[in-house]
Amino acid sequence: VQLQASGGGLVQAGDSLRLSCASSGLRTRDYHMAWFRQAPGQEREIIAASRRSGGDPYYTDSVKGRFAISRDNAKNTPYLQMNGLKPEDTAVYYCAASVNVNWRMAVGYKYWGQGTLVTVSS
Repeated sequence: VQLQASGGGLVQAGDSLRLSCASSGLRTRDYHMAWFRQAPGQEREIIAASRRSGGDPYYTDSVKGRFAISRDNAKNTPYLQMNGLKPEDTAVYYCAASVNVNWRMAVGYKYWGQGTLVTVSS
């Protein structure tokens, strides 16, 4: 299984980015998919998650209304649209896959991709 996040970069506050997670060795339709981030000196946190069965996604409070998780199962690719970026969004962003019932928790995620760095300047 390989997950590869891409789409990060250096942007200014207020800009938008869309992250992609190219996935191989699994079918994303069979997995809960999530995005995490880890800022310097901080723990990795889950910021958005999408259940394999559909339904409302999960967002952590700090990104609600600004970020949107989606997936194209035909392309085996989940996405994270990030709008209204803030300097505090600066972090390495990771995608991950899970079949665990605890789809809102990091502990449930079995497969992890390499991260992509997002830097937001003020």
